Amino acid sequence: MSELHPSQLHQHLQMYTCAKWSFWGSLIISVGLLSLGASKVGSQKLWIVGASVGTLEVGRRQRHTAKLLQVSLGDIDRASRLNFQAWARLRTQPTAQLALTVGAVDANWQPENLITDPVEYIQKKQKHVALIGGTGDGKSTFTQFLSSKIGGRVIVYDSDAKPEDWNWLDQKDVIGRKGNFKAIDEAMGKDLATLEDLVELRGDGGDKAIAGRDRFMIGEEFPILVEECENAAPWLKKHAKRGRRYKQFILAIAQNDTAENFGLQGDKDTLYSCFVLVRLGQFGRDYARTKLKDPQLEQWLKAGGKKRFLVDDAPCELDLSNWGHNAIADRITDSGADEKTILASTSLNEYEQRLINWGQKHPGKVLKAGDVTRKIRFFEGMPPDDIRIIFQALADRGVGQVEEEGDRLGWRWS
Repeated sequence: MSELHPSQLHQHLQMYTCAKWSFWGSLIISVGLLSLGASKVGSQKLWIVGASVGTLEVGRRQRHTAKLLQVSLGDIDRASRLNFQAWARLRTQPTAQLALTVGAVDANWQPENLITDPVEYIQKKQKHVALIGGTGDGKSTFTQFLSSKIGGRVIVYDSDAKPEDWNWLDQKDVIGRKGNFKAIDEAMGKDLATLEDLVELRGDGGDKAIAGRDRFMIGEEFPILVEECENAAPWLKKHAKRGRRYKQFILAIAQNDTAENFGLQGDKDTLYSCFVLVRLGQFGRDYARTKLKDPQLEQWLKAGGKKRFLVDDAPCELDLSNWGHNAIADRITDSGADEKTILASTSLNEYEQRLINWGQKHPGKVLKAGDVTRKIRFFEGMPPDDIRIIFQALADRGVGQVEEEGDRLGWRWS
């Protein structure tokens, strides 16, 4: 039925109605002729009975036609409603346009329950994070922000990581490149053993006994990890239940918020009781429209791009300009070190070193993400958001400075 044009739909409904009434009319006439023929004798009876049979055959064919049209139309009541709606739109077009204008979403609308600090929200809830987002939705940006605030050693399990992914981390802590699920499975098994060790240590010596062993563990594309790694599902479930108490924080990433995608078949309660659900990009907008039934919230999320998303059922706006700036100033002031001294004691990856080399040749000049891909061939093809993450990572360590924020974020060598 969805393939029929409104004009065809109307025509098919008319044909269906005619065929249906023709069948019933033929049936009534045939019965009447048979009744009449029963009282006749001789040749008259034969003619009447023959006419009755012919009329009945016409009715049978009309019934067959009605059935075919019914198959084409599907739900007759729904088809009738659609036909009426098409008729109404055709004759009330100005009114429909007026209703659309009146019902438009207010561009200046702001949510009342806005979250401005998702880390504070997560820590108050004392939960882990389930991150739902697709490619280009800002997953890397959010995880980098969250890990920098939560603290601890950051470990990533990502079987599809490209060379430039997670470049702000020590690369030995990015496990599973090139589809090495065996390495991920083994590492997750060690994590489970570590968790048991921490339980014993804390039981014997209290929180002081586990000080300095904080970890922030990220599972990328968790449905794939569950399929390929035997330890993935118990890794998530046991850390979800006990990890926070022992400073073992986990962030699991998927493209759907079902329990099955996180290895929690039949245990949706664990997902919602132990995790804060963060929905980025289209996933957040779809949730606002379908689950929360809030078109204004959907448009607000869309207007803010990657900065706006949902944390549980609440809107959140993340301001990149707040990333670590105060910490950088405190660090430089307390140590009394200049930029060269900090740089000498800082381990750099290839990407950071290339930016520094360029910055030293162009002191004071602000470098934007678009400039990097054009001027430094080594960065060709890297997403702008990933480049801005490197800018911020350098600035967080006191190497250079960032200026402006969001999509306009730039970095310069002092």
